[in-house]
Amino acid sequence: MTPAPALRFGLAASRLHRDATQAGLPAWIAASGDGIRRLGLGLHAVGGAYDALARAGLLQGYAPLVRYPRGREGGLMRLVSRISGGLRPEDELGGIVYLQDPVDPTTTYAEAHALKRQCVTHQKPFVSTLAGAIEWVEVELLHAGLPAQRPQALFRLEAQTAALIAHDALKECMVEFAGAHFELLSRYAQRVATGTTGELLNRMAWSRGWPAARPWVRRYLSGPLGGDAQIAELVLDGACHKVIFFEDPHVARQHEADIQLLERAVCSVGETASCINSPAMAERWAQAAGRHLGLA
Repeated sequence: MTPAPALRFGLAASRLHRDATQAGLPAWIAASGDGIRRLGLGLHAVGGAYDALARAGLLQGYAPLVRYPRGREGGLMRLVSRISGGLRPEDELGGIVYLQDPVDPTTTYAEAHALKRQCVTHQKPFVSTLAGAIEWVEVELLHAGLPAQRPQALFRLEAQTAALIAHDALKECMVEFAGAHFELLSRYAQRVATGTTGELLNRMAWSRGWPAARPWVRRYLSGPLGGDAQIAELVLDGACHKVIFFEDPHVARQHEADIQLLERAVCSVGETASCINSPAMAERWAQAAGRHLGLA
């Protein structure tokens, strides 16, 4: 039997997450370093992130940690290629951890946008916050049949709120995902959604016996009319902790600024919030969470 290929993720971090006193990159390794080693998770790190780990003495002697050029030397561009498959089969990466500072201008560069877009296009995880990076190591541990390290904080859904949002072409996909994981998502203290998606989700929940007098999700405005901004404010207030946003990368998005605003709000409170950008990423998270909670 051919062994399963090693799991390899690209790694990048804005300057704030590399160099600040309470930087997110060393905080992630402090929280998840043991899990990274147990998984044998390959980390293909852009030069700035690699050098920050070396300065801090983190992951010393860890062979699957690979240095790429710095961003200005094409490091992020190489990650984009390798998320897409790379030039050789052995170059392909399975996802990205890119700890982002929303006011760092480098996060608005073409290669940063392309990196996330290719992750969404190829249905691979794009993890942009400290909370999300810690959580994703737990997800991979659970899928590997290994015990989670920090399950209490990550899967205590009864104390959290989740946002469920989808572009037009993926609204039915969101309804199917929510139906398939209805018990899991119903454990959240509250669910919120933008206009039409929220209406479809409530209809689905009522058809499954959810009390007709009580919406399953609280609906806000449609995205183009300000719903994304309303949910972004919830995130900033600490009233929404996970955004599950099924993005369609193949259509022009007239309200692109609103979408970016929501995602940047998640990064602004990245120690407590995370974002999932595609159906495949959501499914992998839900399977791991359900397995841990005894639902799968």
